[in-house]
Amino acid sequence: MAALRIAVANQKGGTGKTTLTVNLAAGFHRRGKTVLLDADPQGSAGDWARVGAADSDLPPVHSIAADAVRAHIARAAQTSHFVLVDCPPHLQSEMLRGVMGAVDLVLIPVQPSPLDLWASVDMTAAVQDARTGNPRLRAFMVLNQLDSRNALSRSMNEALAEFEVPALVNGLARRAAFRSAALEGASVYGLGHRGAAAVREVEALIEEVLKA
Repeated sequence: MAALRIAVANQKGGTGKTTLTVNLAAGFHRRGKTVLLDADPQGSAGDWARVGAADSDLPPVHSIAADAVRAHIARAAQTSHFVLVDCPPHLQSEMLRGVMGAVDLVLIPVQPSPLDLWASVDMTAAVQDARTGNPRLRAFMVLNQLDSRNALSRSMNEALAEFEVPALVNGLARRAAFRSAALEGASVYGLGHRGAAAVREVEALIEEVLKA
């Protein structure tokens, strides 16, 4: 069975991109061999993993260079069931174009804010451009850091329905567990009962992705 290759990308910083990538990678790792490729020059995913070091419940994390991104992804796919790529937070990047040309699926995290919605317009266009060279590329928006008390959070699904890239039904709420996991160099799976609610959200996302 060929590896499922997933990129997590958004041109806007602060969308929770790395948090989503790391926790998805941990969840996929419980289903099969997983590799997380850190294509973000900031190296946040690698830093996250190094905090936990030997005690981390995360899959291997490798930094990759822009000039060999396709080769890195192809090599990882040969030895893994799942490959996740944490992308750089900007569109005008050879790295991002290379990643989207080499993966099966792009997940676009979107926070409940007008700025995120506006940025998503450009991400939708970038996905369409990538499909000229990778016609089987699939893409979904992922609602991230939702707050049920916030009116905009509650109306996000309706707002995203206007975009060509569909939104997944499941998303992640704004939870302290995600911040705690980063501080401890672990995923929410490694937090025990403290991360139980967050784990349920990540699991629901993964199951939806696998069925999409």
